Amino acid sequence: MDVDPRLYSRGGIITERDPERCIIRLRIPAGMLTPEQTIGIGKIARTYGDGRVHLTVRQTIEIPGVDPGRIVPMLTALKENGTPLGSEREEVVNVTACMGTDHCKYANIDSLALAKQIDERFFGKEMPVKVRIAVSACPNGCASERMNEIGITGIREPLRDQDECTGCGTCQKYCRENAIVIRRGKVVLDKRLCVECGMCVMPCPFDVLKGSEPRYRITIGGRRGRHPKIGRELITVSDPEKVLEIVGKIVKWTYELASSDVLLSEQLDELEFNEFKKEIRNEYSEKRIWPEEESENPDYL
Repeated sequence: MDVDPRLYSRGGIITERDPERCIIRLRIPAGMLTPEQTIGIGKIARTYGDGRVHLTVRQTIEIPGVDPGRIVPMLTALKENGTPLGSEREEVVNVTACMGTDHCKYANIDSLALAKQIDERFFGKEMPVKVRIAVSACPNGCASERMNEIGITGIREPLRDQDECTGCGTCQKYCRENAIVIRRGKVVLDKRLCVECGMCVMPCPFDVLKGSEPRYRITIGGRRGRHPKIGRELITVSDPEKVLEIVGKIVKWTYELASSDVLLSEQLDELEFNEFKKEIRNEYSEKRIWPEEESENPDYL
């Protein structure tokens, strides 16, 4: 069967070292599959590939050893299975996420639902550079979101009624950042050390320590690879719909201004990231004091 050469411009089709074979990468938002889809992938891999599948670091699956002449019927089978062709090149690739509030006791946000919405709106959009998007429900960063072009982290700020707190120190014990100390029987938090994970909130035996509403911290310009880099903080918002709007603005900004063949992380200064950050914060500010504007007083709560 003759193969339309345009198929090879699709990011999910990757030529192997043996040019007579290719790898087919699937679209699996947040890496979530039903048992039926999983069985279907196995059958498709046995029929069209070499009988094996590869689990990628971006929560998707690759089927190796595919005869290029069988790509078209294979793609039809994958689409019917609900696991269509994925992406790899200069486009928005598979959106990744941790398990979120449905499953994880440390989670602050529903990362799975957010990842699905991001996938529905932006997956596969052609870009001048590859754009990876990841969502972690807390600063533990299980999805390595800050090492993606666009990262979203769920956070909660600790809040406390000073009059009711007994200063028992339970929250201090559970703080992994050593940001909480007991001074003269009172709890004091060093905000410069706090990562706003919310892990000090649940253990409070008297339910005095509360957490703020879940918030979404968005970063830009992270990367993995041979020279890893943490993304720069853009803004923190409390509405998931605003997150989707801001992700859309980041995608548009990148599409219109970024250069090809250069990682986004290497272009932020040339793209005047700080000006873009000001524009986003002016539009989406929630009257929160940003870290660079806070006083030097470390007492918090």
